[in-house]
Amino acid sequence: MAIQEQAQHLKTDVLVIGGGPAGTWAAVTAAAKGARVVLADKGYCGSSGATAPSGTGVWYVKPDERLREEAKASRYDMGGRLAEHRWMNRVLDRTYANMNQLAGWGYPFPLDDEGNQHRRSLQGPEYMRLMRKVVRKAGVTILDHSPALELLADEHGVGGAAGVNTQTGIPWTVEAGAVVIATGGCAFLSKALGCNVLTGDGYLMAAEAGANLSGMEFSNAYAICPTFSSVTKTAYYSYASFYYEDGTIVEGAGSKRGRSVIARNLMEGRQVFAVLDQAPEHLKPLLRVGQTNFFLPFDRRGIDPFTDPFPVTLRLEGTVRGTGGIRLADELCATDVPGLYAAGDAATRELICGGFTGGGSHNAAWAMSSGSFAGEGAAAYVKKLGAHDGSRNLERKSTQPIVEEGKGSVKPSRAAEWVQAVQDEVKPYDRNLFRTGEVMTQSLNRLNGLWNEQREQAIEHTVDGVKAREAAAMTATARWMYTSALARTESRGMHKRSDFAGMDDNQHYRLITGGLDQLWVRPEQVRKEVVVH
Repeated sequence: MAIQEQAQHLKTDVLVIGGGPAGTWAAVTAAAKGARVVLADKGYCGSSGATAPSGTGVWYVKPDERLREEAKASRYDMGGRLAEHRWMNRVLDRTYANMNQLAGWGYPFPLDDEGNQHRRSLQGPEYMRLMRKVVRKAGVTILDHSPALELLADEHGVGGAAGVNTQTGIPWTVEAGAVVIATGGCAFLSKALGCNVLTGDGYLMAAEAGANLSGMEFSNAYAICPTFSSVTKTAYYSYASFYYEDGTIVEGAGSKRGRSVIARNLMEGRQVFAVLDQAPEHLKPLLRVGQTNFFLPFDRRGIDPFTDPFPVTLRLEGTVRGTGGIRLADELCATDVPGLYAAGDAATRELICGGFTGGGSHNAAWAMSSGSFAGEGAAAYVKKLGAHDGSRNLERKSTQPIVEEGKGSVKPSRAAEWVQAVQDEVKPYDRNLFRTGEVMTQSLNRLNGLWNEQREQAIEHTVDGVKAREAAAMTATARWMYTSALARTESRGMHKRSDFAGMDDNQHYRLITGGLDQLWVRPEQVRKEVVVH
């Protein structure tokens, strides 16, 4: 491996790539199982990513049979009946235990009138500050501002990764017995709060190592937000009425099933306004406490969102709010590649949500539970690897040539052009929200051409190289997304096709996709279980 002389080189048992909730839970859990752990975060572990700046609900349900059945049924049909009860049960159990563990670590849960802790939500800043503290106390080595550029692997499977520190410009390499991908989803740099580091990097690295993806057609989530804000907390719009500029009601507009109405009006050039005028008076102070940053842009402009109309738009959140991601091969979140595990938004969330997630509660539960599952799995894999761990001949797996500083061919301006080209295909409502086979095929053809161009360009092991790899990851994500969406000739979950408006019972399966230059897709049957009514 050609590494610059000043490069940082570490050896460990488990490498976790990503420092959000999934990554930190994976690191803590692997360390608790006796593994040496390194965590590499693209930003600063504890403050970067979608969770860190916001509050979120959590799918925290007491182990009561009736409550659990109601919780599982809440989005089962909405998600197209693609979730599996065994996975929902496991996630509910692990989330309940992990939230209780957070209380034991000192998370300041609010108290109800009887003095009991309310454990159904988390404040991102407090949560991730605590998780960083717990990770460090567990003896984990943290590499901040250190995005991974590629995985390393040999005949035994994945065995590490290489990247660069964006603050110092120094390349790093970590050899490991197992790797957990917890890099988050892909929001296509749409400026959603906390999502500027979420560009699908983990999807691309995993696919280059041979992993497959699942549910990538469920990757077109759009969130309601003010035109002047990046805060995408759609749950608050359940209290909203929507109006035109003249004060007349926008019929059918809403936060759950009415976003398409908002989108169609915006496409036609008609601005839509919202007012949170349906929020009960007693609830307003609680809403402010629950999502402080939601209200900051309003306060700065002297707007009272409970009484004053404000213009809204729909911002693409992709797989961050969607459910597509890396396919999981077992209950410890292993991928199809030995030594590689996935968790959080980087992994498919179909197993508990099907094709629709909605609010953040399931996402938060999935992050902490899948993270801890993956940490367990990775630690166990290292123990089984045994003697092979010390004598591995690792090779770089990037499909793009990654070279030393001064030898690359991709300038920052070119990477920016690639990003814009991808956004042109995935952000417009008439391409990605209101889908048709003809339009998606046109987009996919252009994305394939873009990928072919990127494949041949050498990128540097530098900060500029990170931007080029982000562009490639976004391109790859969009290609898998449209390949799966073309194969699902129906409307299910958040995947809506104008040319196939209904749900087809004959397509009650998940879609697995993979490949890099030549993409493929195949159905995978959902585990047969008793259906919740």
